[in-house]
Amino acid sequence: MAEAVKKSRRRWLLWLAGAGLLVAIGSMASIRLFPAPASKTALKPTNKPDRPLGVTALGRLLPAGDVRRLAAPSGAMGTSPRVSVLHVDVGDQVQAGALLASFDSKIDAQADLALARASISSLRERQRLLRVELSRYRKLQQQGVVSLEGLESRQLKLLEIDQQLITALAELQRQEVKLPFTELRAPFAGTILQIHARSGERPGVKGVLDIGQSNEMEAELEVYESDIDRVRIGQLAKLRSENGGFSDYLVGRVFRIDPQVKQRDILSTDPTADTDARVVSVRISLIPSDRRKVEKLSGLKVIGNLAP
Repeated sequence: MAEAVKKSRRRWLLWLAGAGLLVAIGSMASIRLFPAPASKTALKPTNKPDRPLGVTALGRLLPAGDVRRLAAPSGAMGTSPRVSVLHVDVGDQVQAGALLASFDSKIDAQADLALARASISSLRERQRLLRVELSRYRKLQQQGVVSLEGLESRQLKLLEIDQQLITALAELQRQEVKLPFTELRAPFAGTILQIHARSGERPGVKGVLDIGQSNEMEAELEVYESDIDRVRIGQLAKLRSENGGFSDYLVGRVFRIDPQVKQRDILSTDPTADTDARVVSVRISLIPSDRRKVEKLSGLKVIGNLAP
């Protein structure tokens, strides 16, 4: 009986070993026929280049062409005269040479000019009378009626009047040169952009007014120096108003990049903005239809997006 039990246990162990061997062989075959999928990390390219980024910058609208800040002339002790009459206002179209402002120094200059002219008129009359008298004395002296000393005395008086007349003419010329500096006239035809001093005020460091050569607008963007390497001539730009001055977008292209890095001048309404940032000025030429859309909005703040 014991022998039969031993034989049965031996057969049972052999059967388990054979079953385990079959399972192991099946697992190996399954791994070869159905390999595990590769991980997603292995499929991701490691040197894929980054997508180029655009540039966003704060800016403002400015007239296309020349813009001048016109100052008052220097008066006594280096101070500027007060504006007595301002003849224009913001938005006015003016021609070259148009009178823009008159200063309080004009009254004194006109009085000095009138005095110089009166002095010249008086000296010329005295000169005429002395010449007549000198001609008469010459005849009398030739006839022996008057002495030679009397003739020479009148010749000296005439020389003095001649010298005084030369001085008076020089003073008249000086007053005529001074008079234009009591007025402010337009250096070219254009649009009045901003007034800095009105009637009764003494102009400060900003002068009297700003005048633009054209009423067609372009944009100036202040691009951070760290972003300027991604800006190029001809680059497409879209502009929107920072505070809703116009709807939709303005479209243009970069036509000038200033070579000088400067301190930021256009400040955002965002109190957290970096006011000490270093920037480069970039000019944007607008398409014709958009120029007309904003022709009365000089100085309006815009946010520009430059395409990659």
